[in-house]
Amino acid sequence: MGFLYKILAFVVALQHVYFLYLEMFAWTTKAKKVFKSMPEHLFEPTKTLAANQGLYNGFLAAGLVWSVFITDTLWSVYIALFFFSCVCIAGVYGGYTASKTIFYVQGIPALLGILACLASLFG
Repeated sequence: MGFLYKILAFVVALQHVYFLYLEMFAWTTKAKKVFKSMPEHLFEPTKTLAANQGLYNGFLAAGLVWSVFITDTLWSVYIALFFFSCVCIAGVYGGYTASKTIFYVQGIPALLGILACLASLFG
């Protein structure tokens, strides 16, 4: 079970690297196709806000990748658990305030990561 949380950490990290890319570098181009519910005329004025949001997604990705490379097993699981929890909270909040899709895309994989971390600690 200890290996599963590492796989999920990489998967969730890859998601957040993609979010970083969309929000920091492709907000006014490719992001329009992903965030279809947002009116097109709002992409340009919100470019700076989206870039800031993308930066935070990058921090989440970095933390999850970092957790995979920590050699001390307990420390690795604790760091992964922290970052999975941050992502899960963001997914729940985004699902509640913006779109339920955010919960499914962001919250569920993070929740699975939390469960895998707990299984590796107590299983």
